[in-house]
Amino acid sequence: MNRTKRAYLQANRRCDTGSMRGSDAINHPSSDHESNLSVSSAPVGDSGEGGVCNEVDVDTPSLEQSQEARATTVRNEDEGDIANEEQNGVEIVTAAFGQSRGNGQVPFYSGSQTGPAYTLDICSPEKPLSTHFLIPSRARPPLSTADRSYLEAKGVLTLPKTKSCESLLRAYLHHVHPIMPVIEVDHILEYQHHGRLHEYNILLLWSIFSAAVNFVSPEVYQQEGYKSRKEMKASMYSRAKCMYTISEETDKIVLIQSSLLMGFWISQRDEYLQPWYWTGTAINLCQMLGLHRNPDSSKFNCVVTDRQRCLWRRLWWSSFYRDCWLGMSFGRPLRINLVDCDVPTPIAADLLIDVLGIPESTSAGFLPNDLPRLASYWVTLVELSKQLGAVIAMNYQPQRPKPTVQQFESVESEILKCTLPGQYDSGLTNLARFHSFHVHLHYQALLICLYRPYGSKSPAGLDAAEQEDWQRKMRLKASNAASETNDIFNALAEDGLLIFAGPMTPSLLAAAMQTHMHCYKSADSLTKRLTLHKLEMCMLIMEELQKIYTVASLYRGIFLKALQQICPTYQPMISAADQTANPTLESNYNNMNHVTSEAAPSQTAARPFHNTNNSTLLVNASEHETGFLGDFMGSLFDETSIFSFGDLWNVMLFVIDIAAGILTFFPKNDHALRAIAALNFIFNFFRSTSFLSVSVLLPPEIATPKLRIHTMAYTVTRAQTTTVITTFTVPQLTDASAVGLGAKTYLVFAGCMACVIA
Repeated sequence: MNRTKRAYLQANRRCDTGSMRGSDAINHPSSDHESNLSVSSAPVGDSGEGGVCNEVDVDTPSLEQSQEARATTVRNEDEGDIANEEQNGVEIVTAAFGQSRGNGQVPFYSGSQTGPAYTLDICSPEKPLSTHFLIPSRARPPLSTADRSYLEAKGVLTLPKTKSCESLLRAYLHHVHPIMPVIEVDHILEYQHHGRLHEYNILLLWSIFSAAVNFVSPEVYQQEGYKSRKEMKASMYSRAKCMYTISEETDKIVLIQSSLLMGFWISQRDEYLQPWYWTGTAINLCQMLGLHRNPDSSKFNCVVTDRQRCLWRRLWWSSFYRDCWLGMSFGRPLRINLVDCDVPTPIAADLLIDVLGIPESTSAGFLPNDLPRLASYWVTLVELSKQLGAVIAMNYQPQRPKPTVQQFESVESEILKCTLPGQYDSGLTNLARFHSFHVHLHYQALLICLYRPYGSKSPAGLDAAEQEDWQRKMRLKASNAASETNDIFNALAEDGLLIFAGPMTPSLLAAAMQTHMHCYKSADSLTKRLTLHKLEMCMLIMEELQKIYTVASLYRGIFLKALQQICPTYQPMISAADQTANPTLESNYNNMNHVTSEAAPSQTAARPFHNTNNSTLLVNASEHETGFLGDFMGSLFDETSIFSFGDLWNVMLFVIDIAAGILTFFPKNDHALRAIAALNFIFNFFRSTSFLSVSVLLPPEIATPKLRIHTMAYTVTRAQTTTVITTFTVPQLTDASAVGLGAKTYLVFAGCMACVIA
């Protein structure tokens, strides 16, 4: 047995929580299933001192009885034991000087020089002391009978079926862990492998399940008796939140992990800022434990293991990632200032350290094959988050002075230096392809946040004569980033990858939609129409995402009302009532495991915006769903219509070619020559207003892939045919030896038009 597993099993035999392990916070007093779910944690400070909890028997469990039982317990504690209170301070100093000998220990952070750290440094002027050390822990007594009864009544102590637990855990490790690596994977898989998942920390387990529900197949929630994915997710979150409140968990690592995972939750009943609340809780706990500081800043800290260092870095940078992007999404100030932090930037190995010892059979069943690649993507997301923090500090702080041109260019330069993953590298699984696109979506949202404010203002120090041109360039750059976002979502939809979308995905789309709305206010009519078309595509994507994520419904409602404000005639292409009629995302979840494990088809890389093997939202969109442009293009192609503009114009060109060709047989007739000249003018008119001109101009702006591809194919074919005739046939007919056949080239083009009409 390797060292990692041996250390894990030894620690697991202890009654207390030992070192910083969020997965070992369960007490095992007996073989009874329910008693194994009693939560045990290590208190620090005043929250869990001494005393034995009195059990309160109740006939009908209720939250009020549970709270009364806890109040009775608190009253029965000896709050006047000053000696025990002083002992806490003694233990802190003893641990700081490395003299602690306790078996069960928990981390403690002495803070900066304004806190207890200064007192400790006075005692050791010649030898710097670490600010991170371990202090003795105190095992908290088990839950009271009233608390346990309440948890049982709420279903907290009843786990899903074994198969459902496996599916949820697999979904979590494939889709959540790569972007939020907050748990120790080998610990939970050890419990799973030995059939002891019910002994894992129940608070953390429900938090994991609540985040994983987004990615399981419909069969999972149906087997558990839920009518929808949202209903199951609400139940999982409710149980996690109930356990968070009732258990009074004091293992702060578990609280950080659970808070970050519950931060994925938004419901109609709760305020939409629930993720902001839970992320703030995680950040506060991180700073309490000193995870924002490097434990080796003054000297190498031998009491902190490499495994703990990696976990602490992952927790801190995951909190920072959520803080930055939620701040951007909700328009809130950042709660983390990196100036106060010196924790090292994470590397991919930080995410992989706790999966190296997992048996191959277990790893193959639960972990993605390309986890090292996904780990590198996570490191890139952290780097983009740091750049976003710099952008928010420069552009959006109300009391900050106006940035200079040099400051802007410095921030822009750092962003442009970021190395992004290849979107179309060969051999990528569909899961890896989505996460690659996911990184690029963050990058485009970052560029939008950088450039958009300068569409109407200029940095300090810019010459007045250059300001208008500067603002125009900033508007173009922001618009380009928004258009790139559209292209990425278009590719995700066509390749069937929207099933991998996470809770942050709607927010990344919203950043582009805001930019499109700003461009819509342009005075140019064509710009208005094209921008509205881009917005309509975004609304289609948001409509698909709202079947899974409540936040997408929130965004769609905001943009729907906003569009009606600036464009009173605007109507959504598909009403919300039609959502259940075309459950695209739900049906695609049936192939989740198949799509995740297989490599993307080779033609996907060659043709990134068209995949005929995937039946997705936009490929199946009908022409009338593309708005005003789709209506116009559809009318040109409508074969069932009595009056088709495309056919009419083509027939007119055919008739003109035939008439002119016949008249060329009378070269000496003045009337025939005048008629040919007149027909030339008429021909040019119909040609300039024909569908050929429309098809040349409009295909790049047609968002519906099916219509765009057909239109482009028609345009290219017709242009190539005309080119071939002009290049090869006409010179032969107009040669001196052709005996006047050149005048009859109208008949050649008439034949070409006949083929088009046919």
